[in-house]
Amino acid sequence: MTDSSAAEYFLSAYLTPPGERSVISPRHDHNVSLWRRSAGCVELVRHWELERISGQKHHAWPLFTPERTEALLGRLLATEGLSTADLSASWGTPGLPAHAPVPVPAGAEELPVHSLAHLFSGILMDSRIFREETIVGMAVDAAPDLVLEDTLPPYYYAGCVSVKGRITFAPVESPAPLYHAADRLFGKEPGTLMALASACRTEIRYDAAAAVAELELFGGRVQPWAASFGLVKKVIAEAERQLGRDVRPDSRFTAEENLQSAVMKVVQECCELLIVRNIEKLTELGGVRTEDSYLSISGGFGLNVQANTLVMDRFGFRGLLTPPCANDSGVGLGLGLLGLYGTGVLEGADLRIDSAYYGNDLADVEEALAEFAPWIEEASHFSADQFVEDLTDDVVVWADGAAEMGPRALGHRSLLGDPRSEKVKDLLNEYKQRQWWRPVAPIVLAEYAREWFEQDRLSPYMLEAAVVRAEQRDKVPAILHLDGTARHQTLTEQVNPLLYRAIDAFRTATGVPIVCNTSLNDKGEPIVDTAAEALTFCVRKGIRIAYLGGRRVVLRRPEEVQLPVPARPRPRAEEYFAGQEADRDALWNSWLERGYSEGALLLMTGTPQLVADPGTFTPNRVRLLAERVAAQDPGFAQGLEEFLQDNGPGAAFSVGAPPRRAA
Repeated sequence: MTDSSAAEYFLSAYLTPPGERSVISPRHDHNVSLWRRSAGCVELVRHWELERISGQKHHAWPLFTPERTEALLGRLLATEGLSTADLSASWGTPGLPAHAPVPVPAGAEELPVHSLAHLFSGILMDSRIFREETIVGMAVDAAPDLVLEDTLPPYYYAGCVSVKGRITFAPVESPAPLYHAADRLFGKEPGTLMALASACRTEIRYDAAAAVAELELFGGRVQPWAASFGLVKKVIAEAERQLGRDVRPDSRFTAEENLQSAVMKVVQECCELLIVRNIEKLTELGGVRTEDSYLSISGGFGLNVQANTLVMDRFGFRGLLTPPCANDSGVGLGLGLLGLYGTGVLEGADLRIDSAYYGNDLADVEEALAEFAPWIEEASHFSADQFVEDLTDDVVVWADGAAEMGPRALGHRSLLGDPRSEKVKDLLNEYKQRQWWRPVAPIVLAEYAREWFEQDRLSPYMLEAAVVRAEQRDKVPAILHLDGTARHQTLTEQVNPLLYRAIDAFRTATGVPIVCNTSLNDKGEPIVDTAAEALTFCVRKGIRIAYLGGRRVVLRRPEEVQLPVPARPRPRAEEYFAGQEADRDALWNSWLERGYSEGALLLMTGTPQLVADPGTFTPNRVRLLAERVAAQDPGFAQGLEEFLQDNGPGAAFSVGAPPRRAA
């Protein structure tokens, strides 16, 4: 328990605001950060991603009332011996205790707070670098959330050049809408499409540079959806034409996968050209050299390892400042850094976020062992030699310490495997119900990385795709992409001593300082948070060995236990989010009773000035505006149908029928 009298605490939350706005201001990937200031130091105490608590992937369930919201925050803060009364301020979600407006830095007034939060989540990861060095930063995601805006921002995407803490802001372009368009058109998430592009050999001829040259509006005052969907549809049509005539498909893949892979290679090239254009614009604006600067790419596109590697190699930046939670799962982190910076809390204080391990602690090991006793054959303390034996040609579950921030497992909630075995790669994809061609990432001991990869940069958050040295590839087939690269994580003893010890023992025994690593979760399930969830996964998948908080657990086979195997992942804390239908419907009906139509409510979700100025935009006027938009926009009816399914009365937001992820 912490001593609250010796410190000052701040909360930054990316949640749907409780109250009447909750039904028209949806957010997804909800997350909360807790900060502590004491004795010239500011530190991140905890970063909670609500999907780990609720079990809903890309958590979008609102808490419709302040009472519900405070109950959840109370539970989170209690793990640190705190309550909402201990908070000096909270930023990012109106309606929370101690809420204060997010301060917008001078020069950034035309940029959305959402994009600024992404930007600050990267450029302020290390206060020393921020104050002493040059940083070229950009926030590039699909679109900003508009909950904190009073008017529609003239620009969507934020960039900057920071020279020894003096920041010059500028709008930039984002390639993420291209991936968003492909996601919607193909029905696959960006990560899957990115993997498919490199797994399948099929490619077409397409002038990506000419296509990107026409995308002049991506960073300007026009929303990018028409341009991005239009370009991807053109690439699809051309791929269909060439595959039907000139291009021989990869026989290992379906016709659909061949088409999607060919299209995504072009989309990826277009995205990389846009990132290059941003860098060239920002360095010219700031009058800086890339060789003297750090690069920060945040927003969802910051997880694109191929683009990150390309620009780091091409421009020779000194380092990459991108958080592990670069997507919207890290907006709460960025809102906190923006608030700490704007209120002067960081003046004269040091802050460094140098690991990913800020989620919930693995605090339930003993309770989980007791609950799963019928399934457990043996439990013992960690042995490095035994770990090597367990991992050889096999897979183990590994859960330890505080969970990682962000969507990628980084060694605290992981499935680990023997990289020398193709069988292990197939096992990992089978356990996670993924396509056979999905690559598996490696963890490599940092001091040996240069011997195995043609790159000498540290990659602690798995944000680059390094080329595996040709002479080493036959030794680690399970981690290889088709192009000879791997999305590697470099691990130091200081950051993760137990896992380092385990991998070092594997290196001593095999000569390979690498293990396979993928996230510990089933298809459609968030990464597990607790030991009980990890053991549920083991039992369901028939995995024999789990390492939980330094304990080695051997499980019996299902036929040895006279108990049913769980049919689904372990339910999580759904009670905080379920049973809200009456509150939701009352809030929804209160808008309708004031004279707003359902179309008007949809219009207000993307037009913040309609909510901010109710004296001018009366219910009747907003209703007439919505009718006019519907008459001019054929897509408005479809958007209204989806909006009603996700936000209006009915099954939305109830357990078992979660809403679709917002755009």
